[in-house]
Amino acid sequence: MVMSVMLVVEAVYNSVVSLGVKAIGWRPEWRFKWEPLDGADEEKGRAHYPLVLVQIPMYNELEVYKLSIAAACELQWPKDRIIVQVLDDSTDPFIKNLVELECENWVNKGVNIKYATRTSRKGFKAGALKKGMECDYATQSEYIAIFDADFQPEPDFLLRTVPFLVHNPEVALVQARWSFVNDTTSLLTRVQKMFFDYHFKVEQEAGSATFAFFSFNGTAGVWRTVAIKEAGGWKDRTTVEDMDLAVRATLKGWKFVYVGDIRVKSELPSTYKAYCRQQFRWSSGGANLFRKMAKDVLVAKDVSLLKKSYMLYSFFLVRRVIAPTAACILYNIILPVSVTIPELYLPVWGVAYIPMVLTIVTAIRHPKNLHIMPFWILFESVMTVRRMRAALTGLLELDGLNQWVVTKKVGNDLEDSEVPLLQKTRKRLRDRVNFPEIGFSMFLFLCASYNLAFHGTTSYYIYLYLQGLVFLLLGLNFTGTCSCCQ
Repeated sequence: MVMSVMLVVEAVYNSVVSLGVKAIGWRPEWRFKWEPLDGADEEKGRAHYPLVLVQIPMYNELEVYKLSIAAACELQWPKDRIIVQVLDDSTDPFIKNLVELECENWVNKGVNIKYATRTSRKGFKAGALKKGMECDYATQSEYIAIFDADFQPEPDFLLRTVPFLVHNPEVALVQARWSFVNDTTSLLTRVQKMFFDYHFKVEQEAGSATFAFFSFNGTAGVWRTVAIKEAGGWKDRTTVEDMDLAVRATLKGWKFVYVGDIRVKSELPSTYKAYCRQQFRWSSGGANLFRKMAKDVLVAKDVSLLKKSYMLYSFFLVRRVIAPTAACILYNIILPVSVTIPELYLPVWGVAYIPMVLTIVTAIRHPKNLHIMPFWILFESVMTVRRMRAALTGLLELDGLNQWVVTKKVGNDLEDSEVPLLQKTRKRLRDRVNFPEIGFSMFLFLCASYNLAFHGTTSYYIYLYLQGLVFLLLGLNFTGTCSCCQ
């Protein structure tokens, strides 16, 4: 109950800040200077534009490699002041050859694009980005824009983000918001969008407006090269190399800018298993980073005591540890078990009012999704089991901590006949169903049935049946792709 109170206070605080920002029409330009670069001194000409390196790390990205490369090559920036660097860690020779040919096609069109590979995947994405920065042309770049393989920035992306870095020497990072090309494909992608909408509209916006600190999202952002080097460069000690770099840069006194008006198209995981793997990587990595960096935050000299408190309590403890743990234990374990133990009393404010407040603060920034809210609540309850396991794995450094499985992409341009689809393989039973979810659904159905038969003073069976049904559906990998769910 105490952890739940901590969670709801954190959520209300972020929502109040976010609503305040929206109410007064606050924009990053109020705090940080922004002027377009196209009014440069004619005598300096194109040299006035800083040299920008655009990095695209990828790994066997057959379905989307053309999209990201094309979007990066079409960015509006003087051709002699931009370098596109494709960091290809692909292990499939066929895919690697296709990516290299695509780069050669853009070279023939006059684009300064470099194709880089490694002999091993050591460090995964962090290792690729670190290796890419060691190139001679990369060391000369003032700023580095990073896009994952499924991200497609608009042509004016650099023109809208780089001025924040040019005119504000204390700013290290400009982060844009994600948008999605497949958010209406299924019920699964719809509830994912609600999760990311809350993250960007509330958490990122609140952190940027108050402390000029938030976690780098790993993509759709532009870094100052000097800040990356000063923070110690890319490190592969966790699976959240982006968050790791952001925290270390903040401890050096650098500030971040989140610009929600700039959106970059990307793709949501289209299967439940892919989403679980993505969330495990993020949740375990964030908790593990908390373990590794808590002491560094405490002793940092270039950060105020208030900002340290925000980083340790709000950013790390509540979001990375308390949020998944409290929700999972209270609503998926204690609540179901309580129906079989009459002596166990759960106060109404804990099992009803707190969830209601959390639902309101989540829905208040995207009222258009109110009809999806019941599904989101039940889905997030299932995900807390996965996230709690991941958080404990990271916090205690258990086996499987540094697993890195690249999220499978589908792409939104599969009509191109030159891009063959991967052959479908026969899946084993354990790949077609999720046994933990099915087992949990049986547990919830038993508790609900017991409560229905011997409900006593508590009647939670309706919620327990619904929650058990969602566990069962996700256990069978149902993602809601039928027309009635889209």
